Amino acid sequence: MKIQLSTLSVLFTFILTVPLFAQQKDIKLPPEATEFWEPIPRKVEAGAQNHLAPSDAIILFDGQNLNHFVSARDGGEAKWTVENGAMTVLPRTGDIKTKEAFGDMQLHIEWASPTVVKGEGQGRGNSGVIIMGFYEIQVLDSFESRTYSNGQAASVYKQYPPLVNATREPGAWNTYDIFFTAPRFNEDGMIVSPAKVTVVHNGILVQNSVELKGPTEYIGIPNYKVHAAELPFVLQDHGDLVSFRNIWVRKL
Repeated sequence: MKIQLSTLSVLFTFILTVPLFAQQKDIKLPPEATEFWEPIPRKVEAGAQNHLAPSDAIILFDGQNLNHFVSARDGGEAKWTVENGAMTVLPRTGDIKTKEAFGDMQLHIEWASPTVVKGEGQGRGNSGVIIMGFYEIQVLDSFESRTYSNGQAASVYKQYPPLVNATREPGAWNTYDIFFTAPRFNEDGMIVSPAKVTVVHNGILVQNSVELKGPTEYIGIPNYKVHAAELPFVLQDHGDLVSFRNIWVRKL
């Protein structure tokens, strides 16, 4: 069977241009277009661990105050509550961010979803650790609640599901140890090397040096945007009473 050269030319042009069209910002996609529900990360039990900060760590929260954080909205006072050694989201006061900026880093943070369980999926114990203000590691009550796999706890939100689901029950403390390599850009603002992240959830490796495809996007395809080599990280107010404690960073 003979295929005309004109047919091959059209086919080849289509193959080349489809990825380019997919990256155009003017294409409007529904949130569901970037969600997938399979495969389901298998459930594993996490063991108890001791997570004292090493001697070279920068202590950002030791249970006493929010002196190392400000409002991400306006740079004013962080308005979350501090009680019993933990900070808790005060809904509708907005995200908070660190005063100090970070690039390559090891971040240790512990979080607990509310003991009073409300909602399902993304409406259940939702928050996030947004590295450099762009790259989100999801915080969510995924103990016995389904959502899209690349949006559950310990996912790189909308990009990579965790290798396993290590989430503890509501009210119990979860630990994230995040090892982050910041992206590099050249003088023209082009990406030279993408960001990479490794995440250990309750002592279990769940993200293994994955390459980020760009900043976190709720809708649409991620595309890198040039930014500073060091930026604050953000803790998200998603309207749920998620608590955090024992936050420290080692610059790498």
